[in-house]
Amino acid sequence: MFQSFEVTARPEQGPPRLEALRAAIQSEGLDGFLVPRADAHQGEYVSARDERLAWLTGFTGSAGFCAVLGHVAGVFIDGRYRTQVKAQVADVYTPVPWPEVSLAAWLKEQLPEGGRVGFDPWLHTPGQIAQTRDALAGTSVELVQVGNLVDRIWPDQPAPAAEPAKVHPLEFAGESHEDKRARLGADLAEAGCTSAVITLPDSLCWLLNIRGADIPRNPIAQGFAVLHASGAVDLFMAAAKLGEVRDHLGSDVTCHAPEDFLPFLETLAGPVCLDKGSVPVRVADAIGDRVQWGDDPCSLPKACKNAAEIKGSAEAHLRDGAAVVELLAWLDAQAPGTLTETQVVSRLEAMRRRDNALQDISFETIAGAGPNGAIMHYRVTEETDSRLEDGHLIVLDSGGQYLDGTTDITRTIAIGDPRVEARAAFTRVLMGMINMSRLIWPKGLAGRDIEAIGRAPLWYAHQDFDHGLGHGVGAYLSVHEGPQRLSRVSHVPIVAGMILSNEPGYYREGAFGIRIENLIVAEVAEVPEGGDAHRDMLSWQTLTFAPIDRRLIVAEMLDGPGRAWLNAYHAETLAKIGPRVSETALAWLQQATEPL
Repeated sequence: MFQSFEVTARPEQGPPRLEALRAAIQSEGLDGFLVPRADAHQGEYVSARDERLAWLTGFTGSAGFCAVLGHVAGVFIDGRYRTQVKAQVADVYTPVPWPEVSLAAWLKEQLPEGGRVGFDPWLHTPGQIAQTRDALAGTSVELVQVGNLVDRIWPDQPAPAAEPAKVHPLEFAGESHEDKRARLGADLAEAGCTSAVITLPDSLCWLLNIRGADIPRNPIAQGFAVLHASGAVDLFMAAAKLGEVRDHLGSDVTCHAPEDFLPFLETLAGPVCLDKGSVPVRVADAIGDRVQWGDDPCSLPKACKNAAEIKGSAEAHLRDGAAVVELLAWLDAQAPGTLTETQVVSRLEAMRRRDNALQDISFETIAGAGPNGAIMHYRVTEETDSRLEDGHLIVLDSGGQYLDGTTDITRTIAIGDPRVEARAAFTRVLMGMINMSRLIWPKGLAGRDIEAIGRAPLWYAHQDFDHGLGHGVGAYLSVHEGPQRLSRVSHVPIVAGMILSNEPGYYREGAFGIRIENLIVAEVAEVPEGGDAHRDMLSWQTLTFAPIDRRLIVAEMLDGPGRAWLNAYHAETLAKIGPRVSETALAWLQQATEPL
């Protein structure tokens, strides 16, 4: 299996590791040290070698950091992880609600007399450090660059990832890397830059039409690159990764050893474009006064999928939908109390593995039954594995990495007879998902401008959820992709071709969780009869097809357009997925998609 259920971190390991880190902090003459989730490439996902935050604290979430001082160690976590962190860290760590409490505010409170707090300049961005330093102005708290103190005390730290890279075929990429490099190089020249430094692995892989396996569940190869205005690229990547792709890269991509990266940066003539939100501080220091701050040149082009990428993603979702339907049909045939969460996860992966294009799952499957469903990013282990009992809801959030696309789907399923309050909450979540799916909006609006429409049904009931409404998704790349988001903090306008998730939820700690998720792609909206043809508007095309549990829907809560959307969606699901499943699953699907 791709997924295992072993326990990867234990709270009892935290106290001795914290004690060792404090000794290292003291030996450096510091008063504290910052331990982020990030690695030197500044992507969301990290390899086993870079799991410093999890190794130190036990917290395995995909975002957060720890600030270790002599008398307190704060683990900063956002709303997605408030429940999870309680079970994963020992009481020597103090959970801190973030970003409600900023690092600077916390340091001011904990170090009223001042102090020197160390950080590894490879693991923080200039934007992060500048923001914190600005907020600390006027205090005696100082941020100091040092080597990585966690690496110093981690005796069995894994070796760096060294999986071979592979060529991503043009039929799926839709554009040659030669054309991408020339196009983005011309953009750099127009902006007055001689080059740009690229550290994000998914940007590098998208630009060069390569994929890798350095990060679990994400088909990326880690490395650094410098894109020149000419379209040429200098690539810094371990030689062991490059065997298959050297000929593909061609003569305009020059390969170097990773240790040559910093010396090479010092030779660049400026201005050099750097993204202060994604390059490490150490890279910015190497460029010095030749920096011109801007965006990662690959970020927006990568987010705007071309026709081949959209076609591949749509096809991958149909095959993935068939696997999900086979699982749901099987699950519905089992009596309450006979299955556990791990059995559901294993069965779903077995259904996906029937597809030869499947390369991996796109993240660790979330299968949270009953109270576990309220843990937004719950990962079932051998120790937490729970039975699906009568009255439970199970939140099943999963996806696949296929050669032609990345999928991410969540369905919440009733086990036996669901509770009345759960059905009402489920229907509000569904109403929010339908609201976003039906939306038509003016071109130029960002995620922050439209995401409230997916929350409104819950708001009316004095309910909400502590995660974004949606995240960007790559094309056989990272399942979480920027810069596009459906979030109140996203300023990036939604553009045709962007793929995002649409996933409202509701979580009642200790009782149940609910989430419904489809992937959607932005497209130019058709002008209806009587509409203003001169207005540029966008709409969504749904990529994900699998039934939504009708047993959990309070039909009278849906308005006419909402009910019509759901019935049309289910009819389309039957038409698209029906021919792809077994006779048993088809019979189940026909019932599951009957009109309300």
